[in-house]
Amino acid sequence: MYDLVIVGGGAAGLTAALYASRSGLDCIVLDPASPEGSSIALTDAVENYTGFSDIAGFDLIQHFYSHAKSFGANFVRQSLVGIRKNYDGFILECSDSEVKTKSVILCMGATHKKLGIDGENKFEGRGVSYCAVCDGYFFKDKTVAVIGGGNTAVTEATYLSHICKRVFLIHRGDALKADRVLVQKLEKSGNVKILYNTNVVKIDGDEKVKSVTLDNEKILKTDGVFVAVGLEPRTECVKGFVKTDDNGYVIADETCQTSVSGIFVAGDIRTKNLRQIITACCDGANSVYGINKFLKL
Repeated sequence: MYDLVIVGGGAAGLTAALYASRSGLDCIVLDPASPEGSSIALTDAVENYTGFSDIAGFDLIQHFYSHAKSFGANFVRQSLVGIRKNYDGFILECSDSEVKTKSVILCMGATHKKLGIDGENKFEGRGVSYCAVCDGYFFKDKTVAVIGGGNTAVTEATYLSHICKRVFLIHRGDALKADRVLVQKLEKSGNVKILYNTNVVKIDGDEKVKSVTLDNEKILKTDGVFVAVGLEPRTECVKGFVKTDDNGYVIADETCQTSVSGIFVAGDIRTKNLRQIITACCDGANSVYGINKFLKL
């Protein structure tokens, strides 16, 4: 039986692994694809993590991974399916086995939220994408639409402006919600047009995306659609076991303690005001602090 199982190998999980290893806890990180599967790895440039003014997301998460490994962190390439309580801890039902542990840190991260409009699922992978870094080059010298108005959407639009002939940034509000420094970078792009107070209601095409229909019934010709409208927590495997809010986020304060004693939560799946790499790392450290106190009870 392990002292601790960390579920997820992103920023929160790797920080927790570092702190747990340094604390002498017998623990593993459960993740099918860490670190390359982390959302950070798909980020073109990170400029707001202390100590790195500009670093590729893939490089940053590799630093986290190497740091944790250097102190003895162990990784198991499996996914969590469910959790059940045992008389002396917890049994984690995984994709290929069961794992027994005294405590758990949940840090599965979040996935891209969908629009839920006609044509979105049909054309996913055929013009509809949720990652500009992954798929942007397929649209070199073409026209694309980015949907959203926050940091991710503005960053994606700026990135695509260097690859694509023209970029439409479609936002349902009357002002962008992104950080000013990101908006300033976007404004330097001469091939980006922002459509405010506009919603996309349908995505059309034949074999690939050809256009989007707007809520004013106008049709905008585009070769690709990049959706950047927020995140959904990957918490389906623990719903009903720990308390979650209406949006699926695991309820916990800054101590990261969930509704179940011995189960902690870290990173983007926790209820919180700010979801950033640095706050995920803070959660990872706080969780291990709580785990150490719990195990000594």
